[in-house]
Amino acid sequence: MTAPRRILLTGWFTFRDGEATAGDVLALTRVEETLRRAGRPYDVVWSPGFRPEAPHLDDVRPERYSHLVFVCGPLHGPQIEDLHRRFAHCVRIAVGTSVVDPGAPAVTGFHRVLARDAPGTEPSPDLAARAPAGPARPVAGVILTHGQHEYGARRRHDLVAERVTRWLAGKDCARLELETRLDTRDWRLCATPEQLDAVLTRLDVVVTDRLHGLVLALRAGTPVLAVDPVEGGAKVTAQARACGWPALLPAERTDADGLDRWWEWCLGAGRAEARRRRERFAAGAVRDGADGLLDALEAHPEVPDGRPIAPGGRPYAVDGLRRVTSE
Repeated sequence: MTAPRRILLTGWFTFRDGEATAGDVLALTRVEETLRRAGRPYDVVWSPGFRPEAPHLDDVRPERYSHLVFVCGPLHGPQIEDLHRRFAHCVRIAVGTSVVDPGAPAVTGFHRVLARDAPGTEPSPDLAARAPAGPARPVAGVILTHGQHEYGARRRHDLVAERVTRWLAGKDCARLELETRLDTRDWRLCATPEQLDAVLTRLDVVVTDRLHGLVLALRAGTPVLAVDPVEGGAKVTAQARACGWPALLPAERTDADGLDRWWEWCLGAGRAEARRRRERFAAGAVRDGADGLLDALEAHPEVPDGRPIAPGGRPYAVDGLRRVTSE
């Protein structure tokens, strides 16, 4: 009895120094769907740099396969030529690929090329266009800071950023790195608060260790997983308390379990809670410093005694408490 014919699926996502793009992987998904429906057995080989746990080209026994299929991308270069030599006994087919030079060995080594584009031919839609859609993933905006040196020895910013980003890398979500700093010259940054708000309102969750990351997300009605990067708590903790927002972790207790717990809450009950915070802000239901500004201006129409306050010299009032000026 002859062994069943088996197909090896390859692409630029296969090579050790190749790239795995979203388009390439979706194209592969389209091919896999076609083979599954036809009942044709196949294996996929991946770059060890992209999927270390998956089968790699070095692990493959070529004699197990009757066909080799190369999926997506341009047909050129020595890596594809090596496939022709190593799998010389296989029927070799390229599908959804671009042909730049029809006479190149990487191209002529295939028995059949089902090109998406090639000189002198009509192009066909890329395979990714008809790839089956998977379930929607949450979109997470990530707003982190590595600054705030005013906190001195209490700073845990680097530790928090390392733990949060390592944890985020393992979450099945789309991650969008954001910055609250505005810039009218750098196209990568928002130039106005309204531009940033347009992004925040479209997110499912924001992960941040910044005060304004917390406030602006809640203002947009988007749930926030906040981490205070200062040991013992500082302005992020204070602002979460002022906003009545519970999804907060202290720097010294930031771990995967805590992050997971608040992540699930933000994507569940936290959605409605964030919308309620937005409605309260918009309705002016919470009091802030501007509400007391006019009273302060009336109470202090001029500098006391006609002299400016020297640093560290004169006491001043904060919400009824007596403090000493620091600037």
